[in-house]
Amino acid sequence: MGRPSTSVESATLSRDLADFLIELSIGLHKNAIYPPGHPLLEHTSSELKRRLDVLMKEREALSLGVARHQLIIEGVATDDKNPVLRELAVRLHKHHLGAVKFTNGVSEDELIDMLSTVSVDAGRSARPLGLEGPEVLAQWAHIRLFPMTFAQLQLIEESPDAAAAASDDQIRASTSGSRSAQLWIGLARAALVNQSGVVVDEDDAASSDPKMVAAAIEETKRDSAYDQVVVGYLLQIAEELKVKGGRDAAALTKRVSQLVSQLSPDALKRLLAMGGDVRQRRQFVNNASQGMAVDAVVELVKAAAETSGQTVSTSMVRMLSKMAAHADGGTPDGRVKADGALREQVQQLMAGWELEDPNPDGYRITLDNMSKRAPLFVNTDHSIPIEPERLLMMGLEIETLGDQVWRSADIMVAKPDLTPLLDTVDNAPAPWIRDALWRHIATPERLRVLLTVDPFPTAAIHRVVVRMGVAAVDPILDTMDDALDEKSIERLTEMLAVVGAQAGAPILARLTGLRWALVRPLIVLLGKHPEWACGYDAAQFLAHPDALVRREALRQQLRRPETHDVAIVRALADADEGALRLGLGAAMSNCPRDAASVLRVRADDATISADLRALGIRALASHKGGDTAAWLAARVVKMGKLLKRPALVTKSPEMLAALEGLATHWRNDKMAREALALAAASSDDEIRGAVQPRGSSA
Repeated sequence: MGRPSTSVESATLSRDLADFLIELSIGLHKNAIYPPGHPLLEHTSSELKRRLDVLMKEREALSLGVARHQLIIEGVATDDKNPVLRELAVRLHKHHLGAVKFTNGVSEDELIDMLSTVSVDAGRSARPLGLEGPEVLAQWAHIRLFPMTFAQLQLIEESPDAAAAASDDQIRASTSGSRSAQLWIGLARAALVNQSGVVVDEDDAASSDPKMVAAAIEETKRDSAYDQVVVGYLLQIAEELKVKGGRDAAALTKRVSQLVSQLSPDALKRLLAMGGDVRQRRQFVNNASQGMAVDAVVELVKAAAETSGQTVSTSMVRMLSKMAAHADGGTPDGRVKADGALREQVQQLMAGWELEDPNPDGYRITLDNMSKRAPLFVNTDHSIPIEPERLLMMGLEIETLGDQVWRSADIMVAKPDLTPLLDTVDNAPAPWIRDALWRHIATPERLRVLLTVDPFPTAAIHRVVVRMGVAAVDPILDTMDDALDEKSIERLTEMLAVVGAQAGAPILARLTGLRWALVRPLIVLLGKHPEWACGYDAAQFLAHPDALVRREALRQQLRRPETHDVAIVRALADADEGALRLGLGAAMSNCPRDAASVLRVRADDATISADLRALGIRALASHKGGDTAAWLAARVVKMGKLLKRPALVTKSPEMLAALEGLATHWRNDKMAREALALAAASSDDEIRGAVQPRGSSA
């Protein structure tokens, strides 16, 4: 039977994590229904350990928090509709466990014992595991269970008067059956628990005060297991507040809202980061928005947005803050309306996070202060300047170029992104203003600065280079001369191509003074654009000291029919092996006469490798000269010393190449027949294979 699909889980839950959780759930389920030693349990612990080992290769520890119907692992909450993972969460939750932590070094024996312990149904054991002491929860060296206890449940009244006024029946109901009470006490004790898992000041009612709980969360620097226990309670509290009402729920609302208001933004973000992906976080804030106090809702919205990497515009936050202020201190009718409007806005906001703040910083600060009803004494550092973009657009609209317009252009051109400035200038209604501003922007000095920017603003520089034309060549070449990596050189060469035909002559004039590493890419550029007609001739670089430059010049010469044969001869005579290979490749099908003469000499040149000499012989065989067949045959056949009969020379790469040349180009030649017959009769498979028909014969 296959495992349930995990496709409905959070998009950010990795496959390895999902597989481990499913394997853990299956392991607990099997241990619950089969006795120890049963054959079906044989591979359960080993498979679980294998999956855990994969996860622990990149981790020191792995913690999973427990909510009522879902697990929280590395910031991701599992889908409560996944039946396998839901069953695992329910099983752990019934045992009053808030988290499970695995550290490096877990053995299979530890896993077997842990599975056996936790798989016992909570209803059949003396009491849930979470109520046991460290001797049970911390009995393994590398596995730790964290408690989620509800002992001595009580919901501290909001005031002594309220406590005195409460009837005995109300107090008993509050302390015995209230899930709201359970959740708050559980959250408080989870926050105050120390490293050994013991609740601090268990009998001290003041330890449940929201301020003390918030301080514990703020100050605690613990591993993810701690945060996951706290988050597990927050998820359950948000769900509880969404659906429950009454006195207990009101008390829980007030306490949790006080807790949220006491937490710093960083602490809120830290906790919400453990609450899953954007979908899960959105659901949490949705639930909280229907039950928590309005000021706490605003804080949660801001923290959730930052944690999700989304943007809630300051205009939206400002509106929510004003609603919260009216909901808290307005008229009775206004409080009801503001409260409802705020919660409705939060629900709509959760559907999308894409709105960016359209207001400049100065306006934003002023409006924020107004929304808080603060006195408007704006610091001079936060003054509201007229943005340079607006000044520039005003100048373009009224067709006036004054000092402020020029200064605005200078401010904008100094920004990393030139696109807004260039778009504004290109859209200027008056051509004379557009041209004047472009002359101010597109200068050699400005281009030199742009060419050093990292990351490289390619699109903007292209536009500047097109405007500058030939004036851009020298700044680009100067920058190339300082460039150290090939990628930068390639990018700058592309800029020269943008200039077009005007770039040809100044590039050619600078070539002799540039370092060798730049000459090759530049002659590649000139070779691609013969239409530039700048007087460039690749032949002048055939004798360049740098082998890479010579190779490129040879390639260009080989591509031209009028220089093809001469280039082959130059390549075959070059000391560079790369150039020699270029020449051999070009001569392979139709070797020119002068090239054949060079190849006969190089066939016995011990300074080049045997494989290159063999390639040269194959190329030489394509020369249609009258004595080519005889020359090849002489490298294949010798006269025997004893019997004075023709015999094949010792096999070598050169000998095999000569045989292939005879078989390919000279099979019907009289001089070749004897050599080919001897080869065909040879007992050597390689020699016989060399004379098999492969092409046309002369």
